[in-house]
Amino acid sequence: MDLQLTGRKALVTGASRGIGRAIATELAREGCDLALCARGAETLEAVAKELREPGRTIYAQAVDVSDDAAVTGFVQAAAQELSGLDIVISNVSAGSVKGPDQWRTSFQADLLAFVRLVEAALPHLEQSDAAAVVALATTSAFDTLPPTSANSYSALKAAVLQHASALGHALAPKGIRVNAVSPGPTDFPGGDWDRLHQRRPEFYEAVQARIPVGRLGRPEEVARAVTFLASPAASFCTAVNLVVDGGFVSRVQA
Repeated sequence: MDLQLTGRKALVTGASRGIGRAIATELAREGCDLALCARGAETLEAVAKELREPGRTIYAQAVDVSDDAAVTGFVQAAAQELSGLDIVISNVSAGSVKGPDQWRTSFQADLLAFVRLVEAALPHLEQSDAAAVVALATTSAFDTLPPTSANSYSALKAAVLQHASALGHALAPKGIRVNAVSPGPTDFPGGDWDRLHQRRPEFYEAVQARIPVGRLGRPEEVARAVTFLASPAASFCTAVNLVVDGGFVSRVQA
């Protein structure tokens, strides 16, 4: 299938590792110019260097997405460097943070960062003939079985899903599609599940046993779903939540 992404301009947050890095790699493979951000400048620049090819623009900037002004500035710089924006991928998450500030941290990094990102990108997306936004959520946003628990991560990702759906309906008349992708447990070196595998192997194995395909997901599998929804090939998909979990969630997805 031709995803029709050659020459498209895509912005990806949290692109230095894990799912975000896999998304950036997949979009680059499909021919996109990219604007990438993450908090760590050194790791991010290594990713950008890896993806650069003759004729392809890869712009990288260290950004803390919990800083509203930094998000807005990054979007403006990205649009200038790429000469526009067609695709916005909101991938950054505070993850399962702990402590007294976990709710504030998750609100800023998971929900408000997504809100501000779309607000800043909207004038540029309105100029595109194939504008698309994809927000990364999680199966924990709509599933209360273990490993999900009552925490800020699950609750705020549920809010991300609601806002993505609302935006998908509101922005469709402007030609801007907004969708979400909800990964199930996804393992990669240095990630939360990798650490759990080392520290609590019995818990990791119990979760793995609940996944019908018999293993946890890989970042590239999530990235391919994101890339499809971001592409003109998915032109009739908006306000969709695409679950990528190997059958982990047992409810009927209606």
